[in-house]
Amino acid sequence: MHTLGTYQLIGGRSHQCDATATYTHNGARAYVLCDGIGSSDAVRDWTRTAARRLARTAAHRADAGLRTLYEAYAAEPDRQDEYTRYDLPAACAVVAVTAPGKPLTIAWCGDARAYVLTPRGTFHRLTADHNLRRVFQGNRNRVTSYLGATETDAERKAQVGHPAIESVTRAMEDSRLLLASDGAYEPLEDSNRSLAHYLTGSAKHAARNVAAFAIGHAGPHADNATALVADLRTT
Repeated sequence: MHTLGTYQLIGGRSHQCDATATYTHNGARAYVLCDGIGSSDAVRDWTRTAARRLARTAAHRADAGLRTLYEAYAAEPDRQDEYTRYDLPAACAVVAVTAPGKPLTIAWCGDARAYVLTPRGTFHRLTADHNLRRVFQGNRNRVTSYLGATETDAERKAQVGHPAIESVTRAMEDSRLLLASDGAYEPLEDSNRSLAHYLTGSAKHAARNVAAFAIGHAGPHADNATALVADLRTT
């Protein structure tokens, strides 16, 4: 059985601006999903590069690595201009890292999500969305943090009540990891369907299930839908 599977569908968008990446270094393995904000050639290309950079950074550091890359993008000269920074490409991001003898580490900015399905059949969501629905009961499509932003943790927390980047750790066990863009999880949740129901078969089959059924339930205005499924092993 394959231990990693990814699947993407473009939905009703003009461009596929979600991206996934994996990278392994000295036994540490990083799994990344980025959801580009907008739909253009520039956003698509930037997001693909950002996903690869994040995977490499996280694996080499043997931790989530997201803060390092967030700060690198925030320091770019073009992002210092308060008028033009919002026209530059940006993306929601979630990264999961496994390393020998260490817990599973998850970090995120934005509303891409991470879940785990345990051998006991329990399904856990590990992330909390960075969007207006979380902080003000507002529009879930308005994210409150993202890769490419310049606010510090303190600045973002003062604005919306959560830091720019959040992270969690979880004891490693044999389990199935799911990373999903909002276009993959929202249509299923809106239809009162559990994502765990689709995580059967090989990792590739499970990733295809999540994305395809999400698009099927999304209607004519479907977003990009991307799922990454990985079977994590402690040995």
